[in-house]
Amino acid sequence: MTIRTLTIAGPALAAAIATTAGAAELKFANYMAATHPYVAGCFQPFAERVAQATEGGVTVRLFSGGELGPGPTEQYSRVVDGVAELAVSLPGYTASNFPLTLLAELPGVTDAASGTETIWANIDLLGSEYRRAHLVSLWSSAPNLLFTRDKPVRSPADVVGMKIRVPSRNAGLQVEAWGGSPVSMPVSDIYNALQTGVIDGAMIDGTAVGAFKLSEVASYITTGMDSTNSPFFILMNRDAYGDLEEAAKAAVDEAGRAASLDCNKVQLDVAAEGLEQFAAAPGKQVIELTEEEAAAFDLLSAAVTAQVVAESGDDAQAIVDALKAR
Repeated sequence: MTIRTLTIAGPALAAAIATTAGAAELKFANYMAATHPYVAGCFQPFAERVAQATEGGVTVRLFSGGELGPGPTEQYSRVVDGVAELAVSLPGYTASNFPLTLLAELPGVTDAASGTETIWANIDLLGSEYRRAHLVSLWSSAPNLLFTRDKPVRSPADVVGMKIRVPSRNAGLQVEAWGGSPVSMPVSDIYNALQTGVIDGAMIDGTAVGAFKLSEVASYITTGMDSTNSPFFILMNRDAYGDLEEAAKAAVDEAGRAASLDCNKVQLDVAAEGLEQFAAAPGKQVIELTEEEAAAFDLLSAAVTAQVVAESGDDAQAIVDALKAR
């Protein structure tokens, strides 16, 4: 199954939407800066698709930089509570609500190139987690890399005793398996925490080099091992979605599927650029593990994947098997 791109609304769709009582403006809460690559490459095209498909009957107004309230961890509540009709966030920030979705982030379950389409091909298996908010868009990200402040890491032994920022519980379990101490914090806090030595490293993908300027406070990046990734999603307030005419719902959903691919491409492109920029910077080093070095990490990570699947209930193994069958 592939994700279809949004097509231009035909006469029947336009006529159906025209019957909606008045135009609807949907507030889209975005905690990232307006200059973040997602805005121009993904969120704005999403808004344009919705407006085009509904001939202006439904519009999306983007509020970036936390205008509707700061902090990425509160985005889910903002949608559920109706502060915003739409919001972007990560399932990992409210992990207890999305244990099945987060199976897709486990080491070895999906890959960066095909992960988004694989998730959508199996989206019905995750539907039970989206009862409180409507799922509009969901995409896999580039793999998390290990940024370290002062110490090069080439083996799990090098991680022992290090305090490592993690984006989710699953990433924390992986860091623990490697011998480190996971520290949970939002992405916006990583720079200062690394700069001041509160943490020794951070698990995050390559977009952080440019978007969060981590090349200024980290000296090394270790890559080449199986790692978690950090899925993102766009959610919509369920009542707001329910109030839309059926044709408008279809327009939002189709735009959301297209946004999944747009955002994934932006993320992978920017992450690759970030890694290249880091490697070219004076005094910085990207450590690409050898096959043998990576195997030492991967053996420990495989045990984490097995543990999480066992803890997640009867459906978890079936979901993981489906996602691996890409």
